[in-house]
Amino acid sequence: MLRIFKSMEGSLHTLNSIEENSWICLTDPSLEEIMEVAGHCNIDADDLRASLDEEEASRIEITDNYVLILVDVPAKEIRNGNKAYTTIPLAIILMDKMILTVCLEDTVVLRPFINEKVREFHTFMKTRFVYQILYSNTSAYLHYLRKIDKKREEMESHLTQGTTKGDLIELHELESDLVYFATSLRVNGVVLDKLTRYERIKQYPEDKELLNDVIIENKQAIEMANIYRDILNGTRELFSSVIDNSLNNVMKVLTSVTIILSIPTITSGLWGMNTSSLPLADSPYGFEIICGLTALLCAIVVLILRKKDLF
Repeated sequence: MLRIFKSMEGSLHTLNSIEENSWICLTDPSLEEIMEVAGHCNIDADDLRASLDEEEASRIEITDNYVLILVDVPAKEIRNGNKAYTTIPLAIILMDKMILTVCLEDTVVLRPFINEKVREFHTFMKTRFVYQILYSNTSAYLHYLRKIDKKREEMESHLTQGTTKGDLIELHELESDLVYFATSLRVNGVVLDKLTRYERIKQYPEDKELLNDVIIENKQAIEMANIYRDILNGTRELFSSVIDNSLNNVMKVLTSVTIILSIPTITSGLWGMNTSSLPLADSPYGFEIICGLTALLCAIVVLILRKKDLF
């Protein structure tokens, strides 16, 4: 999908054609749209297609006509039947007269700009626009990281109600989310550091402050991802301990039941033998007495096991 925006008279307008100081927003573009934009803006089509490869690495490339900034942005997906998070590439192409963004999805990073929710956003302030996109990206990471931690807290609160196979799968998915985020944030941090050194990108004093804020927020997101991953590892160990403890309790109860049931089994086996030398063998009340003694012995064993917290 090809959309063209331009800031005019204090608001964002949608255009039908590419103009100077406009923002070209490509979302999962077709080959025709890529070739159209590449021909009109004199951009290598491979650079436009770079962000359409989910495995593309974050980087900065400088050509004679434009600067390509490729970063990873957070995205939602369905994994093993559960809602999960991953990262996808976002290409930002900075030119003298316009700016382009290319992404596989209608990313949450760009949505605030389209909805005019970002203060002091103008398409003609291209350097600031790039830094605002990067700031929106780190904010999205922080938002999703808090959601992941909240989900972990919900799982821990339900731990007393028992652990299912689905809980373990969901816990594994959360760990995968944090691995994706931590890896992408580190690579994005390298890109941000390079932006501070490239003279090709015009740096204004107020824009430098924004870039510094982006770098600080990105470092904070990396730290949060590492902390949440450590906490999640502790949660996994807790889940494992609870499962082991539940298994031990089950085995303990089953062992106690086996001991109790062995008493009437042994008694019935002894008095069921074809011999007249056993006690009470000739008594008319022998069966009732033996049953009563067996029940009494079982009750005594149950009390002993309960006292030792084994039943």
